[in-house]
Amino acid sequence: MIAARTFAGKEVAVFGLARSGLATVRALKAGGARVTAWDDREAARRAAAEAGAGVAPVAEWRWQGIAALILSPGVPLTHPEPHPVVLAARAAGVEVIGDVELFAREIRPDPDADGAAPVIAITGTNGKSTTTALIGHILSSSGYNTEVGGNIGKPVLDLSSPGARTIYVIEMSSYQIDLSPGFVPDVSVLSNVTPDHIDRHGSLSGYAAVKARLLAHTAKDGLAVVAVDGPQSSAIFTQLSARGSEKPVSVSAGKILGRGVFVLDGVLYDAQSQRATKVMDLKDAAHLPGAHNWQNAALAYAACRPFVRDARAIASAIADFPGLPHRLEDVGRIGNVTFVNDSKATNADAAERALVCYPDIFWIAGGRPKDGGIESLSPHFPRIRKAYLIGEAASRFTDTLAGHVTCEIAGTLERAVASAFADAAQSSAPAPVVLLSPACASFDQFRDFEARGEAFRDAVAVLAAQHLREAS
Repeated sequence: MIAARTFAGKEVAVFGLARSGLATVRALKAGGARVTAWDDREAARRAAAEAGAGVAPVAEWRWQGIAALILSPGVPLTHPEPHPVVLAARAAGVEVIGDVELFAREIRPDPDADGAAPVIAITGTNGKSTTTALIGHILSSSGYNTEVGGNIGKPVLDLSSPGARTIYVIEMSSYQIDLSPGFVPDVSVLSNVTPDHIDRHGSLSGYAAVKARLLAHTAKDGLAVVAVDGPQSSAIFTQLSARGSEKPVSVSAGKILGRGVFVLDGVLYDAQSQRATKVMDLKDAAHLPGAHNWQNAALAYAACRPFVRDARAIASAIADFPGLPHRLEDVGRIGNVTFVNDSKATNADAAERALVCYPDIFWIAGGRPKDGGIESLSPHFPRIRKAYLIGEAASRFTDTLAGHVTCEIAGTLERAVASAFADAAQSSAPAPVVLLSPACASFDQFRDFEARGEAFRDAVAVLAAQHLREAS
């Protein structure tokens, strides 16, 4: 744990008590603060009380004595309108920040000071989790004490305090960036910007501006790494390039760059110096399939180069990367049917990255729909043998797929897995894939995408056990 000493002896309010909120309570208490907390869920309130917080409804908070409000990233800060607790804090002149801001103040109280543990921050609509995990893997393989967290895995305040050779690798959502005005990473990474979370940022340009803010706040002697294959991220790269002497590193997974890091036909090249040199063939990285993962690998390579000078060591670590849970995760086979858990694909753009990887797909999709639906996936419909639709989006997706893909409204994930397997096993496809790549949020049926992915794994395990009994 990182003790948050910034507010020692002061009263701090924490609103929202999921994983990061409870970690914040513990860190503030360890740092000597007095904490008042609230969450609508009784179990969360009970956990906060056990951690030493005073639990009280917001209506009973005495704003005059509160030094700061630590807001859960899931609570609206600006759009569609500020949450009432945010309005109350602003009216009382109380600053509203998040757990990453607390982390930043502890790790580097003076952003211009030398000697603090380096911080690499990764953001983007899609690919940021894989890129974050891959950076952590490369640095750990190179002997660093790597602490990985933020929007992936552990909350930042649950990470260990800095020690010798510590490097923090932090995944940042747009919500977390909004709540971290003083966060200054040494290396910042942007994977892409596509329409997502528009309800929370008002527009695509507003969403992109938040992502750009993280890169603009990179340390003066630091490094910004930007994938330039999309229009929004390319525009951000151009803006950064025009700002000052420290030029960002451009990354592409489909075109040759005169200067930067790029992938061509699966081969990773480093062109940051005078000429491009081959680093590795990414087809050797078994758990990084597809052009989108080649981009993730190129981003990770560029982010790690300031710390690992031997390109061969980075290439070796990329090749043996074990993959990320819930992202194109092979969870088993029954006969010739492969089951792939891509629960982290919570929008159409992320699902597209999975659909392009397989020729014969029995697709499980649905959940709480995002803006735009799945119309953008139409070029990949011929790859889909049949779709099994779950959750709130089922009827809407059926309308989109009508006339193109045979559909079954399964309703629940368990029914979808069973139906998809039955059809895949009887199909003529030589290597059928039952793919959970929902293109939706999970919150209509599951706590989060991890819980959805675990439920998929469990359903596959039940089928495998049943198949084994029948075979014996």
